[in-house]
Amino acid sequence: MMNKSDPVWLITGCSTGFGRELARLVLARGWRAVVTARNPEQVQDIAEGHGDRALVAQLDVTRPEQIAQVVAAAQDRFGRIDVLVNNAGYGYLAAIEEGEDAAVRAMFETNVFGLVDMTKAVLPGMRAHKSGLVVNVSSIGGIASFPASGYYHATKYAVEGLSESLALEVAPLGIGVLVVEPGPFRTNWAGPSIKQSATRIEAYDATAGERRKQTAARSGHQAGDPVRAAQAIIDAALSDKPPLRLLLGKLALETARKKLDFMRGDFDAWEATTLGADYPANEG
Repeated sequence: MMNKSDPVWLITGCSTGFGRELARLVLARGWRAVVTARNPEQVQDIAEGHGDRALVAQLDVTRPEQIAQVVAAAQDRFGRIDVLVNNAGYGYLAAIEEGEDAAVRAMFETNVFGLVDMTKAVLPGMRAHKSGLVVNVSSIGGIASFPASGYYHATKYAVEGLSESLALEVAPLGIGVLVVEPGPFRTNWAGPSIKQSATRIEAYDATAGERRKQTAARSGHQAGDPVRAAQAIIDAALSDKPPLRLLLGKLALETARKKLDFMRGDFDAWEATTLGADYPANEG
């Protein structure tokens, strides 16, 4: 697991939301942090007053050369990376039929492949030190799905699957994995950061269209506090046995439990059909 005495954190997507608040709290504890954003000017204020414990770096996770530069700079400055927080990402609203290919693929590049590339760049150092923690910021949308955000859900379900396998692969190497699953929080996710398809199909007005309206109306009024969420991530990272999944917020917990109940209902109702798909036991 991670070095708890003086850990070095590398956090992606620090310009707003969870990344910004987490970077602030990490530095406030006296720890060291690599604070990254596509526009580093937006995060300079986070580093002020923290001297050489803060390293500000430009990072677009869809650009492999920038990933390599940031990891090398972190190693040069601090000698190691103890915690990688894959936080960079954004949402996209569209009914599945309304989805625009270029926009969908661009979101996958950031939310999935950027996360993968960051992780692959940091893991060799963690393996060498036989310790570390990879924190992948997913979403309650990585567990349960809603109209209008199917493509976003697809990226987060991918993060969930990758993280489960990664956790099994790196646990024997002394490395942990923590998947963070926030519900609605007062970040820019539903506001300035959200992208939407220009395509609108009237047939989906009552489903995806209604969800677009609800998402816009909720922006700025969500129950989730990004500062408390950042503290919860730190608390989980410091625990002796971090969970694989950390739900954040009451709505996330309620939604996850409903999803479990829904799945269990289907599994139980169709148990006989499910079991009937195997060869009979007496046929070997």
